[in-house]
Formats: sequence, C-alpha cells, structure tokens
Amino acid sequence: MQPKHIPNVDAIRHGEKHSGELRLTDHHIIFSSPNVFPDGVTPPPNAPKTRESYIAYPIIAHCTFRPCPSVTGRPSSIRLRGRDFTFINLAFKDEVGAREAFEFIRNRTCRLGTIEKLYAFCYQPLQGEKQLNGWDFYDPRAEFRRQGISTKSVDRGWRISLINKDYAFSPTYPGLLVVPSKISDNVIKYAGSYRSRQRIPALTYLHSLNNCSITRSSQPLVGFRGNRSIQDEKLVSACFSASATVEFNTLEAHSQGMAEPSPSSSQADLRAASLDAETTDTERLEDELIAGGDANIDTKTGKRLIYGAQQSNLIVDARPTINAIAMQAIGKGSENMENYKFAKKAYLNIENIHVMRESLNTVIDAIRDGDISSLPPNREILAKSGWLKHITGVLDGSALIARQVGIRHSHVLIHCSDGWDRTSQLSALSQLMLDPYYRTIDGFVVLVEKDWMSFGHMFQTRAGPLSHEKWFVTERDALAGSTMQPGESDGRAGEAFENAIASAKRFFNKNRSPDGSVDSEADSLASPDDQAHGRKSTSGTPEASEATRPNEISPVFHQFLDATYQLLRQHPNRFEYGERFLRRLLYHLYAGQYGSFLWNNEKARMDAHARERTRSVWDYFLSRKQQFINPAYDPTVDDRQSGRERLIFPKLSEVRWWAQCFGRTDEEMNEHLDLAAAREEKIGSYAMSSGSFTGSPSNGSRSPQPPSSPKPPGMPMSKSVLTGVESAYEALTPNHTSKASLKHSASADTPGAFSTNLTKLREGVAGLDIGRGLFGGSGGDGSSSASGKNTPKKGGQELSDMPKGSLEMS
Repeated sequence: MQPKHIPNVDAIRHGEKHSGELRLTDHHIIFSSPNVFPDGVTPPPNAPKTRESYIAYPIIAHCTFRPCPSVTGRPSSIRLRGRDFTFINLAFKDEVGAREAFEFIRNRTCRLGTIEKLYAFCYQPLQGEKQLNGWDFYDPRAEFRRQGISTKSVDRGWRISLINKDYAFSPTYPGLLVVPSKISDNVIKYAGSYRSRQRIPALTYLHSLNNCSITRSSQPLVGFRGNRSIQDEKLVSACFSASATVEFNTLEAHSQGMAEPSPSSSQADLRAASLDAETTDTERLEDELIAGGDANIDTKTGKRLIYGAQQSNLIVDARPTINAIAMQAIGKGSENMENYKFAKKAYLNIENIHVMRESLNTVIDAIRDGDISSLPPNREILAKSGWLKHITGVLDGSALIARQVGIRHSHVLIHCSDGWDRTSQLSALSQLMLDPYYRTIDGFVVLVEKDWMSFGHMFQTRAGPLSHEKWFVTERDALAGSTMQPGESDGRAGEAFENAIASAKRFFNKNRSPDGSVDSEADSLASPDDQAHGRKSTSGTPEASEATRPNEISPVFHQFLDATYQLLRQHPNRFEYGERFLRRLLYHLYAGQYGSFLWNNEKARMDAHARERTRSVWDYFLSRKQQFINPAYDPTVDDRQSGRERLIFPKLSEVRWWAQCFGRTDEEMNEHLDLAAAREEKIGSYAMSSGSFTGSPSNGSRSPQPPSSPKPPGMPMSKSVLTGVESAYEALTPNHTSKASLKHSASADTPGAFSTNLTKLREGVAGLDIGRGLFGGSGGDGSSSASGKNTPKKGGQELSDMPKGSLEMS
C-alpha cells in the first residue's frame, strides 16, 4: 500500500512545537520537519535540510484521538505514548485527515491479525548486518564448555542431556539441558512430572573457580496433600552435591609468602571479619538468617572456619511467602523442606507481573505530559509507584544469590511459579555480578540468549507485539474542541476502571471458567499456551496464540535492563557496554523489527522458522558494536586490588531512576534523591565525629562487598527482599528460634512452617465458597451428615480434576 502523506501537521514534544509533514507507511509513522539550528549555532557541512523521526507501530502503547470540528477553529489531535516512553502530540488542521490518520495507525498496530505482518518479516538489513547471523551467535555447548562442562574435559559433576531435544519432554525448556552426571534421563523423566510444566532443576551457571552452581526450575506440585517425589529430591540433591576439583571446605588461611590461587576474592580466603566491615546491616541480617544455626567453629580443630568454607546450599523461592503457600490450593506450592534436608529455602518478596505492570503504569502517570509540557515529572506519583523499591528488591535477591555462590561457596536453586519471569531476572543478574564475561557485549548477548530466550521467558506474551484495541481511544464529544492541558486524562481512566471490573470478574469466575486467564506468574489457572488450544480466531482478529492479552503484559525484561543499568551506573568501569546499549535493547524489545522477541520459547521460534524468515536483534548490535562501547571500561580482573575484583555487588541505597530510559534528564528524576542522600550522609558524618555513632568502622580490608551508604526517601533501611528462611532443622526442632530476624509479617521461618502454613490455609479457604468440597467438607452449608458415613470424600477427586494451570494469590 502506498504511504499516506498529510501536510501541515504540528508535532509537540516536551512542550516544543515543530511543523512539518506526516507520512504513514505500512510499518512506521514518519514525521519530517525542517532541520532548524538554534541561534548562533553554525550548521555542520552537508547537514540535511530536513529532520525525520520514525515511530514503529508496535512501539505504540496508547493512542488517543481527539476530533475537533473545523468550525471551532481548533486542531484535531492524535496523542501517542510509546513503550519506549516517547510522548508526542500530533495536531491536524483538518479533522477528516486526522481521523484517516488515526484509522490508518490503528489498522497497522492492533488489527494485523498475525505477527507475520510485522516489519520483522520483510525487513531488509543494511550492508553491515548482512555479514552477520545473530541466530548462530549463542551456542549452548560452547557456553557450557566455557563454564567447564564438556564430554572431553574432566567431569565436574554435570553432563549434557538430550532428553528434550525434540521439546517433547518440556516444550518451554531448552532443547539442550545440563543436569548432574549421576542422574539418568530416566530419573529426570519421572522427576519432571513433579515440576510445573516439567521445568526440572537444570544448570544455568557453574562457577569456574569453586564449582558451585546456579540451577533453575519451576515450582513443585506439592498441593494440600503434601505430595513428594523421590526422583525430584534425588535430582536437587545431586545438583547440590557436585564436588569441586578443589576442596574448599579444607582450605586454611594462606600463610604469608605462599602463592594464592587467583582470583582470590572468589576463593575461601575472605574472612567474616573482612565482610562484616563493609556489608550493610540488611545484607548482614540476610546472611545471618540464611546461615541460621550453622556453626562458625570447626568442632574437630576448634579453629574458626574460613568464611565460605561452610556451605549453605539454598533453594530460592522468589515469591512472597503467602503467595507460594497459596499455590497449594491448586496442587502446586513450594518445597517441603523436611524432604530436602540438605538445603535451606529462602522466600523473597518479589511481586508478580500484575504488581509490576501497575507500578510502571503509575510511573507513566507521573511523566505522561512529556509531549505538551516541559515541566518535570510529578515526584509524589513517582514515589507512589514503588518502581525503585521493586528494582531494589530484584537487585537485593540477586546479590543474595551471588553471595551464596561466589563467597559462601554454596549451590543455589531458583524458582518462582513457572520459572520464566522472576527466575530469569534473579538468575541473569546474579551471573552479571559473578562473572566478568557477562559484562562484555558478547557475554551479555549470551546471557540474554541463555537465561531469557532459551529458558523460555514469554517475550511475545509479556510484550504484546500485536497491541490491543483498548489502547486506541477516541475522546468523548464533551472534550472535543478543548485544548489538552497537563494533568488531563489521556484516556486511561476508563481503561483503569475496565481493568478493575475485569479483575473482579476473574476473581469470582476463575474456579468456574474453563479458560481461566494468563499464566501462573500472574494469579491464574491456565497458561497462554493452554488457552490457545480450542480457540478459533475470527476474521480481523489475531490468532489466539498470538493475541495480546493486556493483563499478561508486564515489564519483566525492562526491570532486568533497569537493574543492569543500576550496576553499570554504580560500577561504570566494569561494563564493556554503556547505557545506550541497554536503552536500544529495550526499544527493540517492542519495535518488531527483528524476530528475536516475537516468540515465547525456543520451540516456538523453531516451529515458526524464525532464523530463516527474520533477522536476529544481535545483528543490529554486533554490526554497530563500536557505537555501544563504554569508554570507561577497564577489562582488568585483579582480585588483589579493590574495585577490580571478579565480583561486583549493588549498592542498594544508591538505586536511582534510569532517567534516559524515561525520556527525562537525571536532574529531573534524581536530584531530590541525591539531595536527600547527601543530607543523610552529613548527618551520619556528624554523628560519627561527635561519638554518637556506634557502628563498626571499616578496617580497610579488601572485599567485593559494597560499602554502606545513605538511603534515599522511600527505601527504609529495615526493608529486605528476604521474607524468611525455612529448613528441615527448623521444622523438626520445636524449640528452635533464629536470632536473626528481618521482621516480615509473611515469614516461613517458624517451627513446623510447612504444616502450620498448610493448616492456616485450609482454615482460610474453608470459609469461602471456593473451598466447598475441596477438603472433603460441605463448605459450611450444614448439609452433611453428622457421622459422615453417607457423604463421600470429594477432596482428592476434585483436586485431581482441577486444570493444570496455576494460581498465585497476592
């Protein structure tokens, strides 16, 4: 179709108006305006006479059309909000032209019907990209060989399994899985039936120096009856018992003059005193709570154990405690640690996709006038969003995992519900902290391919490349003819009300509807893949498996990039790539120009022949590699020099807004936080100089741990992402209490936590209508016989007949 040309259009952005021409093509909105230079600025030689701005249709997050009859003398307008936080207001002198433009944009954004009509399927790469094939850049065998796992190398306790080579075992998992050497594929087959969607514990990272591992999985199918799987217990035990080539548990402190293994910060010569000097109070409490009753003295020799010499293997459940326990209502849940006595379990307080989506929507409310106004964002609304709190929580949880592996020399298994959202965040970020390779451009590409694309993060579902009709709004007649003012609704108020009604309907219907909605990361009974079967698309609507479901969209990958930016900002010389690299990757997540993010998993990309029909997003970045190099990058790894260790950790108190990402200046977004932190620092310095400060001063010893620094507003010192630690020892020892406490209300660190939480949940559900018959009771209607002899027990049958989806209550 021929592009549509509309002359005499004004584009307003940041309160500045530019007059020009609008061109609407099949894949882009192009606005052309004269290239005007400020007064006193000499144009460079061969400067273009016009300036063009491109907006890809899939990047549009909201479009509001405000028609205005010509008799009013006011222009009609189309207000666009991009998912890359671009805000632009287009003003048309002709109402008819404005309406035609609105329909043209809507038809090419949310009425395509299939992702095969996106730009990715007809994109012709530039010359520099043609020489590359980003689809071949990640080779799982090569990456795990880099980690030390190969059939030709020394057995480090792991092997490559092809049980999923045709994706029949677990359709959402990689075709190549790395599992413990002593576990056969037959055991894995039976263990798979105990994990949601057969997403078994599989290796994603093996520390090259201490042989400690990060594995990931989905939640176990525990249920109310406390189901267990011997095969799963054997598999997790094997993951946690892979022996290192060097026995760190027997290492003594290096005497002076002896050669130290390098790099030393990942060895066991870091003592507790050194760590205590520079860790924050929250981190110390987290480590103490995880360590629990672990002895710090060798009972045989009487010597103090070297820090890290005592393993504390950990299962990390990323969900809030009550959410994890509530999943037992539909046959899922979290590990009963009485069956996993070789480890402890830590609950994190990372919220689900709904909370994260609403948090970002609140941020958008604070900055949404970026088109018609040059005013700074609303700071109160920014604080209300909780976005920085969520980013801090994800970083805190990732640092906890990195400390376990890199310093405490322990194994970690991570999961949430299905293990493709929060699990991917924690796994990838902890590896960024542990391994300098992932802080290079090539390494970051491998990390995203491995932990996000290969392990099945649902990019298509979370990004919604086919958009949605609800995102296109025509303002009511009452507003026609009025001028848009800062703070006015952009059409989302009605959308918010509709979402509230829809949420209420889902709550009351989720136990009756055969379809349910969304996936187990998001409080539901059925996944998108489950829903796709049995549905037929109607003319003009997307295929069921590709249709955008607004309630499933969530900024999960955006949060990962934001958290990576925080590490880059705090450690500017430790990353080969700069901030623009991350920002452009966020843009291409939504732009639909490349095929990398258009499918949910490895199998879907293979079935769609993505590598033959589209280009990889890495072609773009690798062909322009020099544009994304961080000039401050220092590739030196020297663990004997502070600031150059292999390991890096976030300074949680210094988390700030990623201002460039949100299209704002750092001064607009962060000045008040920096001023508040500076005030706190002065107060702390005064307290120390006056002798009223009782904390332990630093002894100057080297450690990869971040120093303590003032907290900005909205991030209390007492807040930790760790909500509780559970172990078989605590569950089996009635009088045991942990000295460390992070004072969270939803905790699982009480004696008999599993059985206690199960009893409470039974009692809570028993009073609801949804609990009728669930536990073999009558639901309180008084119709059952007193003896119970004539009333059959329905609990087990009804549980077994429930859909194999998942529910996470929050």
